[in-house]
Amino acid sequence: MRLRSYGPTLLAVMSLLAVSGFAQQDPTTLVTRSLSNMQLKRWLVAGKVTTIQGDPLRGAMVQIQPLNASGDFKTLPSDIQGEFVSECYLDVNEVKTLTVKLTVTKKGYRRAQLISAIADSETPPVIRITLRDVNEDPNLLSEDDLVSNLAHRLGKLELSDGLAASAKKDYERGVGEFIVQNHPDKALPAFNKVAHSEQACLQCLTMLGLAELASGDWEGARRDFSEGVNRILANPKNANAAPLIAYGVMESWRHQPRNAAGYFSEALKYAPHDALALQELGRSQLFLEKWGAASEYLAKAIAAGAGPDARLLRIQALLGGGDPDDASKEMDTYLDGRNIKKMPIAIRTLWAEVQEKHKIEVTYKTVKSNSKKSIDYLHGMAPELQGIEPASSQEPLRSILEALGRNVSLFFQNFPNTISLERIHQEKLRRNGKRNGELDQKFHYLCLIPEEAWGPGFDEYRANVAGDQGEPHGLNEGFMLTSGFASASLVFHPAYQPDSTFRYLGRQKVHDRDAFVVAFAQIPGKARVYGKFKSGSATMPTFTQGLAWIDAGNYQIVRIRTDLLTPLPAVDLEKQTTDIEFSETRFKGIAEAFWLPQDVTVTVDWNGKILRNIHQYSDFKLFSVAQSQKIGKQK
Repeated sequence: MRLRSYGPTLLAVMSLLAVSGFAQQDPTTLVTRSLSNMQLKRWLVAGKVTTIQGDPLRGAMVQIQPLNASGDFKTLPSDIQGEFVSECYLDVNEVKTLTVKLTVTKKGYRRAQLISAIADSETPPVIRITLRDVNEDPNLLSEDDLVSNLAHRLGKLELSDGLAASAKKDYERGVGEFIVQNHPDKALPAFNKVAHSEQACLQCLTMLGLAELASGDWEGARRDFSEGVNRILANPKNANAAPLIAYGVMESWRHQPRNAAGYFSEALKYAPHDALALQELGRSQLFLEKWGAASEYLAKAIAAGAGPDARLLRIQALLGGGDPDDASKEMDTYLDGRNIKKMPIAIRTLWAEVQEKHKIEVTYKTVKSNSKKSIDYLHGMAPELQGIEPASSQEPLRSILEALGRNVSLFFQNFPNTISLERIHQEKLRRNGKRNGELDQKFHYLCLIPEEAWGPGFDEYRANVAGDQGEPHGLNEGFMLTSGFASASLVFHPAYQPDSTFRYLGRQKVHDRDAFVVAFAQIPGKARVYGKFKSGSATMPTFTQGLAWIDAGNYQIVRIRTDLLTPLPAVDLEKQTTDIEFSETRFKGIAEAFWLPQDVTVTVDWNGKILRNIHQYSDFKLFSVAQSQKIGKQK
């Protein structure tokens, strides 16, 4: 890595090397004293340890080793702000610049290692050290793949690449240590020398950054890739795609796909057919849920020679875009006759998702084409809409969905663990509407935020008065079981809005509230959030359409009514209607209000029978997860 000074910041003081006779000196003043013809100066080694997101890391163990002066190792922890500082005394006649090697470790993180030069200055530099999680995100390009791809393409440089003949031997020596011997730390001196002397060689600077990254110096790598990008912007004639790709990948590791996409797009200006740039641009679009763009770039990456990972990414893009047929074909090409049962779990999971989405699309196309009983909320008027003021255009729809999406996103982001009282009234009805049996039960209803959340949503449980897990009974008596209403608004979450079709119908009064009315219909084969209906051993996914009444003042949902997209003869399900009334709920100690289901009615026409469940929720309270030890996993 390159040896640089950093901006001034003075932190707390700790001793690096003990020097007798100086214990009483003022720690805020410069110490200069003659001792046996030696002039000793106090040097401070200060730094800060953070994650790649910039969050401070407490308790990281920092080992400091002077390289150009005698002295022992010193190990100290970072404080609550991730900061550390230590000191030593050296003869200023012999040492003008203190060079130290820092090795930083913390459980759960990769080891960081770097060399820093501290100039003779009264103000100590702050050495920035970034630790990465020991487990790489499997959805992102790995460090090994980035280094392997770019380092090998930069392994041989010529005079035309801005590398002078006098520097070529140094560069080749660094390449030998880095690529051949796999000793990136030993390659740093040679690459440092070349990068300093050959300012026009962007490839040399990029190779230095790759060696720094591989040796554990995240900050050094990021600075050098950034410097390469700045040189390209200053003089596009000498541009090279490598530093742009490298910096873009580092942005993706920081979970900044939008930023990353900008660097990959810039790289393609100078190398339009670069397989890695195309692949990573496609990956960034996948994270941004721009399915069409992701599929397009990944297809170009595959054509340009990208590896099999690009094909797996394109399968995900095709599924997200609601094209399970092409996703299935892409999966067949990827497998190329190999047995799916012998593939890694991640690939088997993706394959299963492709099969399920393909089956759903085929099933729903067949069922809907043979059905004459389907409701169409998008184009028809339901009885609930009597008195509506019809919309004159669809222009307001976008702003309604944006505002509603923000509210739904904040709801799932900020919602605390809660418990409420749930009263369930179950009914069996005759065709004339008269009851043929009824059952009443009460439960504690818990909505808990999962410890590892892969998306918005809750874990929902029922518990009896004693705190043990419980489920409504009555299944054997012909009643039905229903649940999962707290997540009913997910269809309007920004992440899931692309999975449905929406139409603005107009304005209507609901409980004396002026409300927008929006119709929606999920898209089978594309929707990622859906219900399930189980009858005996048969289970079918249920996709819905319906109406939502949205408060025109605060854009909160006050009512949702849903129906099946189409009857499902495979499980004898003719109709399923869910009507949910929402109301504002506040919790002690939390300023924010939450709109939660208060009254829910579910009615099904199944196997010639009419069943109805009425749920009422009250007494909402915050719930400590520590109290839930007796609540088991839902079956």
